[in-house]
Formats: sequence, structure tokens, C-alpha cells
Amino acid sequence: MNFREEQKKRTKRTEEVIRDFLPKEEGYQKEVMEAMNYSVLAGGKRLRPLMMYETYRMFGGEGEVIRPFMAAMEMIHTYSLVHDDLPAMDNDEYRRGQLTTHAKYGHAMGILAGDALLNYAFETAASAFDYGEDPGRVAKAFQILAKKAGIYGMIGGQVVDVQSSGHAISKERLDFIYELKTSALLEAAMMTGAVLAGASEEEVRIIEQVASDVGVAFQIRDDILDVTGTLESIGKPVHSDDKNEKTTYVTLKGLDQASADVEELSDRALQNLASLPYKNEFLTELIKSLVYRDR
Repeated sequence: MNFREEQKKRTKRTEEVIRDFLPKEEGYQKEVMEAMNYSVLAGGKRLRPLMMYETYRMFGGEGEVIRPFMAAMEMIHTYSLVHDDLPAMDNDEYRRGQLTTHAKYGHAMGILAGDALLNYAFETAASAFDYGEDPGRVAKAFQILAKKAGIYGMIGGQVVDVQSSGHAISKERLDFIYELKTSALLEAAMMTGAVLAGASEEEVRIIEQVASDVGVAFQIRDDILDVTGTLESIGKPVHSDDKNEKTTYVTLKGLDQASADVEELSDRALQNLASLPYKNEFLTELIKSLVYRDR
């Protein structure tokens, strides 16, 4: 298998699924639909819906019920970025080389577009009940998505991250931020795929741990690249964590230990994945590419 070629093909298919569920730009409120679609279609690797689909396939899932959840997953991720970019948060004017949503449509519409994407994500996920699949599985997947995106998941992590900005924090607090802010949506993606395919409770628990380890390793790798990367290689300003006086794994534990932690977490994730009686070579390679990336 040529992983890079496969990733391009599968990402393209994922992109098509997401496009299929975007709202039509019509009616008196069409500007917010335009802003929503602009935000979602601004680019990105589509990692979360892709990981959701590959986990679903690994456990034998073959139906269409996964599609609305894939789209909902990307909408939730995108809304979080739209709100992160707002002046009250990171105050960023550009993302992936183009104007951020609030910079293009105004601050008010930026807030509303983020709100709309979050609501529309759950409207989209709820449409899975119309697919004629096991309603118990759909309900469980919906519950996972809601919890991992909320105050006990991504939002909870962002809250503590905002509160910690400019302050020295403990490793325990940093672990909490990384587990919730970064890992939670990866957990939601992979757990949802497993549940919809009929995985057992124990198998879903293992998948949750895999995604948790991948998410934390991914974030630590990001910390490392902020120190070792270049603007050209990673596509964003380097040493930004230092400039913002932000505590990271590198500032707490040093570069060597941070690298060792990435290795340990990724090894554990891959071992847990391999312990399952189901295999997906592409998913395994995708996880490796995330934690060992150079950008």
C-alpha cells in the first residue's frame, strides 16, 4: 500500500461526504450559510471524519449511517476553529492562507457561523436515525459526540487553556488540557465509528484509550515542532509558545523527554490497536503519520 496515495484518495472521499451535508446558501439567512460553508471548505486534513470512517470499517461497518456523523464531526471541529480565531480568543486574521471567518464576514457573523455549525452538526448527526440502522447504536454515538465536544471534553479543555494563558502550570493541568482540548474529538471520532459498527463495550474502551494517547502525542509533537521546526516546514510561525509565555511539554520536561513521551504514547496506542481482533492497515499508518509528522 502506498500510504500517501491512499491518504489522498480517502481524504478526497471524506471531503465529498462533508460537502454532501453542507447547507444550501438560500433564504434571508443565507449569509450565515455562506460563512458556514466558507469555514468548512477552507481546507484541512479531515483527520477526524477519516479516522471515524476507518474505525467503522475496521469493526466491519459497511452502511451509510456513518456519513452524517462524519460530516457532523468536521462541523464541530470547524466551529471550534472559527471561535478560536475571534478577537476575544486568538485574534487571528488568517488560517490556512486565507481570511478567517470573522475577518471576512465580520465579528458578529463569525460568532453566529460558529454557533450555527455547532447546532447544524447535531442536526446532521440526528439525521442518522432516518437510515434504518440500529437506533440504539445511533443514540449511543450521538451521546459520545455530544459529551466529547462539551464541558467534559473539548470545551472543558479550552476553558482551562484560556485560564492558564500566561501562567506557569503543572504537568497535571497540562495533561488535562491536552486530554480534553485535543484528544476528546479524536476519541469521539474513533469511538463513534466503533459504536456504529457494533463494537463491544470493551472494544470501545480500548479505542478510546488509543485515541487519547494519539491525541496527547499529537499535541506534544506540536510543542516539539514549535521549537525545532521552521516557518517553511510547518507552515506557521515558530517559537510562538515562548513568545506567548505558554507552558508546554517542552518547557516543562525538555525536548528529549518530550520526544520520549511521544514515542511511549504512540507505541502504547499502536499496541492497543493491534490487540483488537480487527485490523486496518491504513488506520495504523495514519496514526503513525500523525505522531511522527514534521509539520
